[in-house]
Amino acid sequence: MSQHPASRIILVDPSERARDVLGKRLRAQGYVVDCAGDAATGADMALSAPPSVVVADLWMPSISGVQLCRLLRSEPATADVAIILAGDTDEPKNRFRAGRAGANAYVQKHRTGDLLRAIGQAVGPPKPEDPFFLQLAESSIDIRDRIARHLDDALFDAIIASEVRALATCGELDRLFDLFTQFLSQVTQYRWVGLWVLGTPDRFALHHSSLGGGVAEREAREALQLPDSSRPTVSIEDEDALCDPRCAPAIVRAVPFGNGNIAKIAFSPSRVSDAAASAKLISHIARELGGPLRMAMLVEESQRLASSDPLTGLMNRRSFTTSIHAEIERSRRYGHPLSLAVLDVDHFKRVNDRYGHGAGDRVLAALGGHLSGDALRRVDFAARWGGEEFVIAYVNTTEAGALVAAERLRASIASLVVVDEKGEALPVTASIGVSELRSGDSLERLVDRADRAMYDAKLAGRNRVLPTGPEQLSRASRPPRSVSSPHLHGLGAAKLAS
Repeated sequence: MSQHPASRIILVDPSERARDVLGKRLRAQGYVVDCAGDAATGADMALSAPPSVVVADLWMPSISGVQLCRLLRSEPATADVAIILAGDTDEPKNRFRAGRAGANAYVQKHRTGDLLRAIGQAVGPPKPEDPFFLQLAESSIDIRDRIARHLDDALFDAIIASEVRALATCGELDRLFDLFTQFLSQVTQYRWVGLWVLGTPDRFALHHSSLGGGVAEREAREALQLPDSSRPTVSIEDEDALCDPRCAPAIVRAVPFGNGNIAKIAFSPSRVSDAAASAKLISHIARELGGPLRMAMLVEESQRLASSDPLTGLMNRRSFTTSIHAEIERSRRYGHPLSLAVLDVDHFKRVNDRYGHGAGDRVLAALGGHLSGDALRRVDFAARWGGEEFVIAYVNTTEAGALVAAERLRASIASLVVVDEKGEALPVTASIGVSELRSGDSLERLVDRADRAMYDAKLAGRNRVLPTGPEQLSRASRPPRSVSSPHLHGLGAAKLAS
């Protein structure tokens, strides 16, 4: 066996006989061996003059080999010292404990050959000493105090990890990020924290003070290297984040999950003196955040699939009904206007008959993408109601305003370029009826009036927008058609073939 002649080993074992027997064997192999009868003495020796290897008993009175290993790994002077732990049995749990504590190897006691081979593998070329980190022999620092501080730090890290993992029950990214920032602001101070979640679509969340939000967002986007500035932002503004001038570079860490990264987190320290501690904290948090983020993304995806139409990507009927009921209640409470439009694709049956149902699906998918893109305001929302019919809620909008918006939508639909599989252009126009919520209206009555206005637009020549007419208002006392029926206006074969 070959080793450097200056290789020094500290042997820590409460048994004097075991120390003598093993020490003689190691010295015979050319090692310099220093012995200690307890972990505190061994730790003091190692910190005063770091050896090549520390060999320690796994279980010792007062301070265990596991605790000794964690202490030496946390101290700059001994962070790279090879540590071998020895135990009475070869149980897997002992190897697990030793490995988690940072030991280079675990060997069973009395298997001296295994120990010598482990030492031979652990001993490398001598490292230059850095006296700045060495503990002087006459130092009065109590090793037990250092171990206690290290255990306190380990407990703090465990609490942080537990709090972050608990976010997995949040269900949605918005709630997760809100609770995450509430927790983070309790353990550290910062100017802002940003989270870029890589998904479909990507999500960008930012927490900053109510003052200087524009500066915080600009800095966060720059730190995270976001590809554009048009992403939707989950923005939380409160005084838990500090409104301080930038004093240190942002700390950026990848959030791993599985074999890749699921997100990036950026953090702006509030003081230069906090930067090192903040970097350690954010690194620890980033390692634990991947699981909760993945759970939130899965929950949101399942909710999206349950509430959306698979062909168009818009809300389905059930989801729209839930959302529009909430808007109706809000309109009644605050007196805000609310309008609704019913849109029907013109001559859709002809498209299917002439070009095939695949072409019809292309038209519907294009309309879905158009309605979920820039065709509507962010506050407005649309759904596929059934077949080639769509409904649109114009929030805080009178019928007059909704007519202007619907006319712009009609014109943009007429200019859509949709082609079939052969590249042949498909004609796309739509007829739209608009109605405003009135006092005492139910959702059924509101939809029925807009539906009748859309039917009037069909009769008037299609590709146009019409409001609720006087005749419809005079029939307002008549029972509306149920919004739960497969077709709003129940025209059947006389539906003018769309």
